[in-house]
Amino acid sequence: MPRVWDVPVHDSTRVRDARVAAEHAAALAGLDEQRTSTAALVATELATNLLKHAGGGRVIVDVVAPTVLAAGAQHSPRVQIATVDHGPGIADVSAALRDGFTTTGSLGAGLGTCARLAEDFDLHSVPGRGTVVVARVGVPGARVADTGPAGRVRAGAVNVPFGGAEYSGDAWAWVRDGDLVTLMLADGLGHGPEAARASGAAVEALRAAPHLPPAEAVRRLDRALSGTRGAAVAVAQVDTRAAVLRFTGVGNIGARLCEGGAWRHLVSRPGIVGTHRPSTLREEEVPWADDRVLVLHSDGLPSRWSPTSDTCRIAADPAVTAAVTIRDASSPARPVRDDTAVAVLAPTPPDGP
Repeated sequence: MPRVWDVPVHDSTRVRDARVAAEHAAALAGLDEQRTSTAALVATELATNLLKHAGGGRVIVDVVAPTVLAAGAQHSPRVQIATVDHGPGIADVSAALRDGFTTTGSLGAGLGTCARLAEDFDLHSVPGRGTVVVARVGVPGARVADTGPAGRVRAGAVNVPFGGAEYSGDAWAWVRDGDLVTLMLADGLGHGPEAARASGAAVEALRAAPHLPPAEAVRRLDRALSGTRGAAVAVAQVDTRAAVLRFTGVGNIGARLCEGGAWRHLVSRPGIVGTHRPSTLREEEVPWADDRVLVLHSDGLPSRWSPTSDTCRIAADPAVTAAVTIRDASSPARPVRDDTAVAVLAPTPPDGP
């Protein structure tokens, strides 16, 4: 089941909770003592920054797949540490990443240290709207070079359990089979461990069949989820050689595709995978190109949410785009009211991830 740690940080006592969450996640990811200490340090620094510069925020810790999948390679999981705040933002991001930069009289080594220690690091900040930071800690040098077209596709997500629960009823996964890259988001019916068991079954079923087209994958998932509560499921697959995106969805997973700055909805069928799957499954096909960004989201996002130009930033880490989406769709006064997951698929920018 997808264990996620959502730590609200509004006083110094919660900085320790963020560090402990990173240590637990590192154990799940199988990291050694050194990398576990690194994950704990990054979580501590980022949580401390929330207090110093934003007046508080949240730290979301998860175990995730790499942002790039190399063909035929074993992919070591990584500890993802994301922070989200609605603070004043950072006026000069480049300066903030330099060691010695400070606006509070501290050593000013936080963000620069995190960027150096993490395998992946990215942030997005807008003055007056807040800051999102994503850092991943895994096995150093685990990335395998891949110059094929499928190696130029990235994916990432942020998953927030409802009410600070241990398990999210939402889950996401992505897999690769040759030139095919497949992203799935599942929303188990309801909340808690039973919802997480349903979405977790969908993840395992997808990993066992990375070669299947979306409609066939959903049929496979339907059998795998029999006996669970069932889940809303969306499966999107990019055939990188043919430059097409194929999509099949059942239930209330939202799917939006950015095409050169314009957005289109990809439509799901009503139903619940595992209990009330529709008898026929529609597979939508649209072109895929280097200016596309795909966003899948569960119904934890408010219905009023609409994408912005920040949602279609190809250069951004996909998990940063996901976290910005969650931040901009909520506020401290209007928190999300359900498990909330956003998964993003995007091309790798020309200068690399």
